[in-house]
Amino acid sequence: MNPLAVKTLIVSFLCAPLFFIPAAHSETAEEKGLAIAMEADRRDEGFGDYTADMMMILKNKQGKESKRAIRSKTLEVTGDGDKSLSIFDTPKDVKGTAFLSFSHKVGDDEQWLYLPALKRVKRINSRNKSGSFMGSEFAYEDIASQEVEKYTYKHLREEEFQGELCFVGESYPVDKKNSGYTKRISWLDKAEYRLQKVEFYDRKQSLLKTLTVEGYQKYLDTYWRADTMSMVNHQTGKSTRLLWTNYKFQIGLSDKDFNATSLKRVR
Repeated sequence: MNPLAVKTLIVSFLCAPLFFIPAAHSETAEEKGLAIAMEADRRDEGFGDYTADMMMILKNKQGKESKRAIRSKTLEVTGDGDKSLSIFDTPKDVKGTAFLSFSHKVGDDEQWLYLPALKRVKRINSRNKSGSFMGSEFAYEDIASQEVEKYTYKHLREEEFQGELCFVGESYPVDKKNSGYTKRISWLDKAEYRLQKVEFYDRKQSLLKTLTVEGYQKYLDTYWRADTMSMVNHQTGKSTRLLWTNYKFQIGLSDKDFNATSLKRVR
């Protein structure tokens, strides 16, 4: 699964860039929101590729936990969305499951899931992108890279969260028909463009989930990635926590490492 990294599920609305605005022009909230998203995307360009290990911790309403160990690969694609591959290693009942995602700036993302018990590759239909990813509180649309073109934006205000002065803004999915959300509200610190919190609102415009992001580390002196992502579902009482470790950047991945026809052979 792509961590989103923070360009994934997570970087839908980031802090305002510094650029010249003519005095005669008063920037609207929508213009500022779009400019922020574009600058955020620019700042994460150039990472190339990376691998990471992830522990997914699922907790039900009663507080019972289950864990899943996952290996993740991500490839940056020039001019389009990222490619990502997630491979489940434990527990035994999901071992060998593999999820492949091709994000796109325009049009539907492409996603495939290999289920070893059935020995077949399942194509995830765009109509199902609001569905739960492997029983977690993350939806399929959450774990694809969050391309700027997938949303429209609106800047709301500035306020402090987790000790950081943040820009707060809304983002709205362009694909209103298939998305599980009407909007997302995001808190991002002004200092480093790091996502701190996201609230997800369902199709009835009620608060559905909250994501909090913590433990950032800087890689290659440029790219911020979080150690912990926690998603809480307020309507079901369930939660999912992602613990990220062992990031390795620019190891030489290529398109041949992200091949839907060879998902069954992924190890």
